[in-house]
Amino acid sequence: MNILVVGGAGYIGGVVAQQLVEAGHEVFVFDNLVKGHHQAVPEQARFISGDLVNMDDINQALDLAQADAVFHFAALIEAGESMKKPALYFRANVSNTLNLLESCVTHNVKRLVFSSTAAVFAASDAPLTEMSPIQPANCYGETKLMVEQMLRWFNSVHGLRYGVLRYFNACGAYGPRGEAHTPETHLIPLTLQAATGQRPYITVYGTDYPTPDGTCIRDYIHIYDLATAHLRALDYLADHETITCNLGTGTGYSVREVIDMARKVSGKSFEVRESERRPGDAPRLVASSDLARRELDWQPRYTLLEDMVGSAWEWMVRHPNGYPS
Repeated sequence: MNILVVGGAGYIGGVVAQQLVEAGHEVFVFDNLVKGHHQAVPEQARFISGDLVNMDDINQALDLAQADAVFHFAALIEAGESMKKPALYFRANVSNTLNLLESCVTHNVKRLVFSSTAAVFAASDAPLTEMSPIQPANCYGETKLMVEQMLRWFNSVHGLRYGVLRYFNACGAYGPRGEAHTPETHLIPLTLQAATGQRPYITVYGTDYPTPDGTCIRDYIHIYDLATAHLRALDYLADHETITCNLGTGTGYSVREVIDMARKVSGKSFEVRESERRPGDAPRLVASSDLARRELDWQPRYTLLEDMVGSAWEWMVRHPNGYPS
């Protein structure tokens, strides 16, 4: 198949693009490189520079790719920032996606796999299923939910088949591809940067949550496992109209547990400082991925926190400054 990977120069998009190449697909990567890195794009994929804000860019990319399917990863992802700059997030994540969907319909694209998030859910002490209450705690989650709603209507009206994959916390590295955001906001790489001395300390935001150690609990999932689920979703849509499913391991780890694991795998000590809660942080988000396991025949390979943090550490040791500029 000919596949256009939108945001394919990013952390997860690059790994999915690589797995698509390995599966024998003709892969085109569309990215503006504002947040992505050219080095994350597989050598066998064709890179197309462009921006979702520009319909001409999107149309030219789809014309060139003659895409049978689209994977959509391009988005702003910082929950904290979204609570300070909501307009920025609604434009980037909702308006730009609408541009893409309109162009997909015009170009008769049959399938689209969308990168969504666990941030659409209300916080819960129980594992979150696809039927759990929906109540985003931040603007970032709200933007992803709005795209999910748009996809339902584009399927109903235009017949666009879609897969919505609600990630929990992506982590780890796969081959030459790892996590390198600017600025970095994710806990595992931030903590490992403290271990390498790239930052003087790691901050814990909130120690009074209703959790066993008072810090937020999250479900971490390795990017290799996320990527394999995307390929399974693509195949699933050959015979099904839609699927919406969670992707996690079903095990939650607190901020303190992640910090302790970073110390263990790195063998380094570093300072930890405590601060007040951040707006929009849910106390606990842990997945039930039974639907993905059943419908996509998907099984995560990496289920232990030590393996996930360990792979991130190995990548950071090899790439102490991330990707070259």
